[in-house]
Amino acid sequence: MDKIEATSVNRKSDIISSAIEVFAEVGYFRATTAQVAERASISQPYVFRFFATKEALLLAALEASWNRVIESFRKVMETTPPEWLETKLVQEYVNIQAMYQNEMLLQMQAQTIREDAIRQTMRNAYKEIRDMVLAAFRDAGIENAEERAMLFLARGVLCNVAVAINLPELMEG
Repeated sequence: MDKIEATSVNRKSDIISSAIEVFAEVGYFRATTAQVAERASISQPYVFRFFATKEALLLAALEASWNRVIESFRKVMETTPPEWLETKLVQEYVNIQAMYQNEMLLQMQAQTIREDAIRQTMRNAYKEIRDMVLAAFRDAGIENAEERAMLFLARGVLCNVAVAINLPELMEG
């Protein structure tokens, strides 16, 4: 990759990061590409160089946020003994929430957006995480793997709600 390509990739990443922040702060429907451009310290037309629409930008932001969760979970699954797997995955998700709260808020918002492409992205991401957690639980010999995987996902969603409404008591226990 030459210097121009590297700069272009970095700018695209900056735009996605700025979009995550803006969407999380003001909501997808109220956010504008001008706000994203301002946050990224670039011109609005430069945003459109990478993303034809605000929806395309949201899809890229969602993909980035879900990829973070998926890659983090993969690392835990590769390095954790079976008896600690569930506990370590929960800890990892709590860490992700603390470090990337805007990404979690973005994912929560996206669950309510009725656009087909966004709904499909959300379905695919939840399915991928469910499938990988279920397979890991089965491989680890966790009893009632299907139920434990479902409870793990439910706990993650509940933790997102707790963070979004600032009610940490929902995460206790």
